Amino acid sequence: MITTLPKDQDIYIIGVGMTTAGEHWDLSMKELALQAISAARAEASQASPEALFVANMLAPALSRQTQLGALLADFAGLRGIEAMSVEAAGASGGMALRQAYLALRSGAISSALVVGAEKVTERVSSEVEAAVMSAGDADYESIHGITQTSQAALLMRRYLYEHGLPGDALADFSVCAHANGANNPYAMFRKPISREIYLRAPMVSEPLNMYDAAPLADGAAAVFLMSADALPKTQIYPLVRITGSGAATDSIALHDRPDPLQFSAVALATQRALDQAGLDRNSIDFLELHDRFSIYAALSLEAAGWAEPGQGWRLAAAGAVRATDGLPLCTFGGSKARGDIGGATGVYQAAEATLQLQDRAGGAQVNEPQHALIQCLGGVAATAVTHVLSRPETS
Repeated sequence: MITTLPKDQDIYIIGVGMTTAGEHWDLSMKELALQAISAARAEASQASPEALFVANMLAPALSRQTQLGALLADFAGLRGIEAMSVEAAGASGGMALRQAYLALRSGAISSALVVGAEKVTERVSSEVEAAVMSAGDADYESIHGITQTSQAALLMRRYLYEHGLPGDALADFSVCAHANGANNPYAMFRKPISREIYLRAPMVSEPLNMYDAAPLADGAAAVFLMSADALPKTQIYPLVRITGSGAATDSIALHDRPDPLQFSAVALATQRALDQAGLDRNSIDFLELHDRFSIYAALSLEAAGWAEPGQGWRLAAAGAVRATDGLPLCTFGGSKARGDIGGATGVYQAAEATLQLQDRAGGAQVNEPQHALIQCLGGVAATAVTHVLSRPETS
């Protein structure tokens, strides 16, 4: 059984940094990472971390680069520290955050920097698509030419059929994401869309249209973690505590699952994080979901226990930050409006949730949030990593 940590082992986020998501033709991956690292260290009073955890999915395939830990430590002026890269497909950012968190909990180190970075504009689209699909089963899925987009379309078609839903049932996930992203200065797309615009969008892989899929983007995000006994006497911004952390896996191949519409790894990772935080779902004030595809958002809400099977889509309309009632979702626009930064997604989520809990979210601010749940997925939810972040005074 997972138990609550002793008070002297509390782990805090004391600094965050992000770059704008988009097509950064003039910047390399390490330059993007340096921008995020520098911003996070500035918020952490220029503290030097004892370890660097790098989240990345695509650099070996697209940039022909491994050893990202040593590469970025050197480039950031941190040569000599312990550094490593963490890969769990789209869940790499969450998994890197979890590994840093566990290292701090163990007492082996007292400070760590987590950075997620991706550079997808290194290659043409077909190469990028093939690299992304490396998160699938190489022997039984990608070898036959299936893509993550077509897999999402198959799931969406089955979902609509199973529950007797109209083709536009998931439209509000996109509308909500773009409404929230309009207030995010780091988002790739900062313009709201209407349901009518969604309905006019071209099909990408029927029934999934252009607005049901998040755009791949370049970008980097970083968070600086520190254990309670090492905190500086003064902090630039309010502290945010990691109160829960959980991870789980499922089969990579969809055909190996009893029901492809059940994201079982999401259910397990969510419950583990909530149990460790000592919270229930009613205590969570907003969710940062991995909405690479709108169907992922619906299935994640159902697996995580916020909706019954076939009902997750109903939560989308109330997910906008400015909605009068409901649970805010993807408050900075999620992958759909911010851009999908591959393995860096989970680090962006952690940075965004931290800004919310510090009341620094600007036009995207949720009203007095106390607890946030963030979750990123690897592949078609073959890996799920969940964290609960809290204001320290409520934890």
